[in-house]
Amino acid sequence: MTEMGKETAPMNAAEPSRWRRKVNLAASAAVAMLALVGCKADVISYDLPAESARYTFQAETNGVKTAWEYTSDRPTKPDTPTSQPCIADVIVKDPGQCRPEPLIFLRYDLGLDLDNTAKAGGVHPVTVTGYYQDRLSTPPTVTELRVEASFDGGKTWPPANTQADGKNTFSTGIKHPKRDEAPEGVALRVTATDSAGNTVKQTIPKAYRLR
Repeated sequence: MTEMGKETAPMNAAEPSRWRRKVNLAASAAVAMLALVGCKADVISYDLPAESARYTFQAETNGVKTAWEYTSDRPTKPDTPTSQPCIADVIVKDPGQCRPEPLIFLRYDLGLDLDNTAKAGGVHPVTVTGYYQDRLSTPPTVTELRVEASFDGGKTWPPANTQADGKNTFSTGIKHPKRDEAPEGVALRVTATDSAGNTVKQTIPKAYRLR
């Protein structure tokens, strides 16, 4: 498996011990299939201290940058449904207790046409929904979401008005300039915070183009 990002532990991270915390971010069925057919796959693990601490995790995929900040500690008991075990339980011997991290993921409804464009000028509606891994038994609630848009390749980021629609969903209106004023299209930067103080910031440098 290709490493998707990096996790930065706090300064008081514990010494390596037999307690291994398995980081399982959006577990892939493909990795599980590799294990079933006898192929080896890399599973990144970290030794975390027992006390609660603040962590960061950063990932970049196809130019989309995502940075999470969240609070975590060493699990004392497993917290995963039997129908969806941790990948580490399948392919790692004696993985230790397993629990998904409380990362906020973002789902977008950009309201684009079939050619992935939106009309220049006027206000364009966009809906963003925060969600968590299904395996997280008691997910927090997304309480705040901020949307910024850039029309000059990320040089400036004017904010857009956002309102909560319930169920971790927020709506906003992106004020589009004229097409020739946004030759590189529209970039989006979204920041969300949940009731546990976890955050995510996601930057999409080329979300869509104007027509």
